Amino acid sequence: MLNTVCHKTLRIAGIQKDSIVDGPGIRYVIFAQGCPHHCPGCHNPETHDPQGGREADAEEILAQITGNPLLSGVTFSGGEPFMQAEALVPIAEKVKAMGKNLMVYTGYRYEELVQMKGNGVEQLLWLADFLVDGPFLLSERDLTLSYRGSRNQRVIDMEKTRRAGKIVLYKSEYDDL
Repeated sequence: MLNTVCHKTLRIAGIQKDSIVDGPGIRYVIFAQGCPHHCPGCHNPETHDPQGGREADAEEILAQITGNPLLSGVTFSGGEPFMQAEALVPIAEKVKAMGKNLMVYTGYRYEELVQMKGNGVEQLLWLADFLVDGPFLLSERDLTLSYRGSRNQRVIDMEKTRRAGKIVLYKSEYDDL
């Protein structure tokens, strides 16, 4: 089971207000603090310590998101967002209510996440439009991939996956370049 931070507190490593590499379109990215995976070669090793980073105010984050009409969506990255799923669910719900899409990065495999119960994991998984799953593997690093760092990771189209009852991968317009 996941070690979650208290659901009333969101710990973040940082925020990127206008990313074009963390999902389709222009994105607001929240980097969750804390990660149990400790992948060798991790792009964000400073996010591993669950006590690191800083506390964040969800209302302030939502005001920043609302204030940028150019955003296509929001990305939860990390660290490991599912360690704080319960704290991220209310933000995800409001993002979805704004008509924006949600991408979530995780070191867990989708199959592992669907087995986890409680702590907001099921809700966050349900709210995600896109899920980038699997640990970063340095031996499979590939800088030409869209939205992921290693070939073992998948970009899952969650709506199509829910409809099909099986994993359906997201195909980016850039995948054929």
